Amino acid sequence: MSGIRGQRRKNRVEGRRGDSRSDHGGDNGRRDDGGAFPLAAEQVLTGPLAGEGRAARRGRGRGRKRVNGGALRGAMAVVASAVVAVGTVTGVVSATSGERERATAAPEITKTPDMPPLPGAPTPSATTASPSASISASATATKRPAPTKTPPPAAKKPPARQQSAPVSANLYLHPQSQVLDWVRAHRGDPRHALIQAKIAAQPAAVWFAEYKPSTITNEVRKVTAGAAAAGRVPVVVPYAIPERDCGGASQGGAPDFGSYDSWIRSFGAGLGKGDVIVILEPDAIAQTDCLNDAQRATRFAALSRAGKALRAANPNARVYFDAGHSGWHAASKMAGYLRQAGAATNSDGIFTNVSNFHRTADEVAYARQVLSALGGPSSLGAVIDTSRNGNGAPAAGQWCDPAGRALGRPPTTRTGTSRIDAYLWVKLPGESDGCKGAAGSFTPDYAVDLANG
Repeated sequence: MSGIRGQRRKNRVEGRRGDSRSDHGGDNGRRDDGGAFPLAAEQVLTGPLAGEGRAARRGRGRGRKRVNGGALRGAMAVVASAVVAVGTVTGVVSATSGERERATAAPEITKTPDMPPLPGAPTPSATTASPSASISASATATKRPAPTKTPPPAAKKPPARQQSAPVSANLYLHPQSQVLDWVRAHRGDPRHALIQAKIAAQPAAVWFAEYKPSTITNEVRKVTAGAAAAGRVPVVVPYAIPERDCGGASQGGAPDFGSYDSWIRSFGAGLGKGDVIVILEPDAIAQTDCLNDAQRATRFAALSRAGKALRAANPNARVYFDAGHSGWHAASKMAGYLRQAGAATNSDGIFTNVSNFHRTADEVAYARQVLSALGGPSSLGAVIDTSRNGNGAPAAGQWCDPAGRALGRPPTTRTGTSRIDAYLWVKLPGESDGCKGAAGSFTPDYAVDLANG
């Protein structure tokens, strides 16, 4: 796993983050280079996650998932990542579509420069509905010229099958998620094939957005043990920082930092010994406008301790810190915050665009700028949430389930781009930011819109 690096998860803790926390709000793209993710050979993930944060996160994407137990340049859109439903989320954020990247505006994504939206928190179990699969029309055979021969019976073409997008060979698909629940319960639905092939089959992050100290270790262990048994790499999201989402849609978390420190240690106890990617507290660093200097310093100190504790608990864990997204803070400002939070010494890099819509090229360029300004070991990398950025960010201010968005690049740890460790689906496509469905809930029609682009 040593090559990985990382509008917001937040579908709001059941519904949001950042501009589109459920899609962190954001702008459009930048460039890609060559590089690879030093994890095991890619493998299929088996299960999406749940949860996401505030629809108002500054430029973040919304909607995320949570698992029982357990969670960006602010101008255009901020909190898209957090539409993660607060609460236990056990799910996978699977999604798909190729990497279609068109230039359009921002994330559940893009909010006004000064107020990017936050992602929503993921719901406990993820489910998604797929658009009706199209069936090819039957073709009728024409009669033969010879008058003595009767025309052959009409021949019908078999229904066209939906083709799944390429699936990462080394990421874990958790078997419990809202989208998988929906697929299992709606086999006769015309949207089933599309959702199954384009979203449910993709590995996604598993969110832990509920503060439950007594069960968090076992909840995390269920995911990491399942991944280890399958020979895959899980992506987990601890999401319980105090004052989460600045009191927005994905508000919640531990009651105080002493309790949070204890919760994080218990979280780490469930990480096991295998490779695992940890997306530490989406929006916790980029979204601190609601805090005064002393409160911000206290939070950053807690995140530094958290990164150190998680890496000590499992030396094979790759821990990434929040860097917002390209439409939020300037790279230099974000790097300053990250340095205060100990990212240069207690992390493996940064993550961007959680639950947001900013194009991959923009995020790659932004992530590199942040890493360069941050300093630290050259091994620090970045991971980017590509779950809903296929068409780029929507117009400024449109962060809640904006129309015209599309699935981004399939999850993979083989990016071919320097300093970019992985493209992940941190937010589960189809989980609403709160406009097309309840924040953090799986909405079939929205999933279909994303799958069709």
